[in-house]
Amino acid sequence: MRIRTLAIVAICLATSLICKAQIGAYRNNFSIGFNGGYVLSNVGFSPRVDQGYHSGITGGLSFRYVSEKYFNTICSIYAEVNYAALGWKQDIKDLQGNAVVNSSTGLAEEYSRTINYVQVPIFAHLAWGRETRGAQFFFQLGPQMGIYLSESTQSNYDPATRNLSDRANKVIEQESMAVEHKFDYGIAAGLGVEYSVPRVGHFLLEGRYYYGLGSIFGESKRDYFGRSNFGNIVVKMAYLFDLTRTAK
Repeated sequence: MRIRTLAIVAICLATSLICKAQIGAYRNNFSIGFNGGYVLSNVGFSPRVDQGYHSGITGGLSFRYVSEKYFNTICSIYAEVNYAALGWKQDIKDLQGNAVVNSSTGLAEEYSRTINYVQVPIFAHLAWGRETRGAQFFFQLGPQMGIYLSESTQSNYDPATRNLSDRANKVIEQESMAVEHKFDYGIAAGLGVEYSVPRVGHFLLEGRYYYGLGSIFGESKRDYFGRSNFGNIVVKMAYLFDLTRTAK
């Protein structure tokens, strides 16, 4: 827990320094807009649970404040307020890698959980390229927080009749556990490209990865899981338009 706290503090400090340094060419550019995309997620369970990726949507509002240009680096703070559908999808197989068939339904057993969040990432955003017209490449890194909204389960078998004897992975406790920790937090990083058109706006395409530092279930010695944190791969697009811009 101490390492997790230090990681979040370090990223927050780095973000703050980028915002306040003002040792390069001054900028005062504030933009707002919206974003949307696709998220693939799973949960890092310990003991391990075999999984594929759970697919869902994400989208919301975007905000960016450009504070300076230091040599060729455009420095800004970028934040979002998003809805995101996360979760996990179990990969239920036998020892030979075949699907496990339920004796009652005759179907291959399937289980997935969808957990909906409001997420707030706050990034130190560094970009290189054309600032006002044309393309630029960017990298961003920072903390992300999530507030639990709801959850739902999809399963094609009754828990009382699940085919546990054929499963290679017999960990099933997660199937009946509700989310215990309603606040999620971690670190996110992204790479992307932006194309700017004067008086029209900024178009961003990004690939992002999020690593959760918190667990969705209890992780004390008396709890079953020692770890149950999110890992997310996100591909999204965003559109921003300027509200204020430094004259050049």
